[in-house]
Amino acid sequence: MLTDAYGRVATDLRVSLTDRCNLRCTYCMPPEGLEWLPRPDVLTDDELIRLVRIAVRDLGVTQVRFTGGEPLLRRGLPGIVARAAELVPRPELSLTTNGIGLARLAAPLRDAGLDRVNVSLDTLSQETFTRLARRDRLADVLAGLAAAARTGLAPVKVNAVLMRGVNDHEAPALLRYCLDRGYRLRFIEQMPLDAQHGWRRADMVTADEIMASLSGEFTLKPDDDADRGSAPAEEFLVDGGPATVGIIASVTRPFCGSCDRVRLTADGQVRNCLFARQESDLRGRLRAGASDAELADSWRQAVAGKLPGHGINDPGFLQPTRPMSAIGG
Repeated sequence: MLTDAYGRVATDLRVSLTDRCNLRCTYCMPPEGLEWLPRPDVLTDDELIRLVRIAVRDLGVTQVRFTGGEPLLRRGLPGIVARAAELVPRPELSLTTNGIGLARLAAPLRDAGLDRVNVSLDTLSQETFTRLARRDRLADVLAGLAAAARTGLAPVKVNAVLMRGVNDHEAPALLRYCLDRGYRLRFIEQMPLDAQHGWRRADMVTADEIMASLSGEFTLKPDDDADRGSAPAEEFLVDGGPATVGIIASVTRPFCGSCDRVRLTADGQVRNCLFARQESDLRGRLRAGASDAELADSWRQAVAGKLPGHGINDPGFLQPTRPMSAIGG
């Protein structure tokens, strides 16, 4: 197992397939983009699957989520998913995406064994989307969502980040859009993960503000029957249910004490938290000829040093040096 010094057990592995992205979202990176990882630094398909196999077979990982950057940009993605689906025991397989290209890939990914998707959607306004993402691709995202639902990548989850003065008025409209289509919406407090380090707490729309905005049009009640466990979202029944909406209060109500996640970056580094300032190198050991047992031991040692919390609210908090696109959100 992957157990840390505070008794938490990591069973949910987030695997970044690439640091590259086809959007330039203002809360993630500058308009000119970033200096991408050199190709030789990125794990090959065989290396990636070997590490995932060790995690699943030897270390107790039961869920694998493919992330980026934008994972749909990874060549051969359906093949990677298919190989992961063949692992024993078979993990639950999901993918977090911006949705661009999903209309074309939803069916091949489902056929390969992908179970579900999380799609980022912060606005229903084409103008606002273009302002936020610096690309006019809203229609592609909406088409990707529809394709995911049509092909059975369910439940289709939608992640939305609200920013003050930009899209904070859209919470009710986003929820109604998702309710009408059977998508599960989750609002996420904006976190300090932007490459340009421009995050300001004053610009963040808090969980309480999101609740207040939604409550103006919907009746929300905590879903007491839901077993939250290590899930980051607080779930609320909408107008009596059964539909729900989730709110992830990463900043104002941290849930670090029940965290069960560990991350593998595109260049083969273990990260215990999105906000970790230290990483453990598995790629170097792998390429130096380490055995599966040795790699598993290195992974255990890396997770054993996980800190008790992300520290966003600590006076001395320092944002991670690597941007979100390189970490794998």
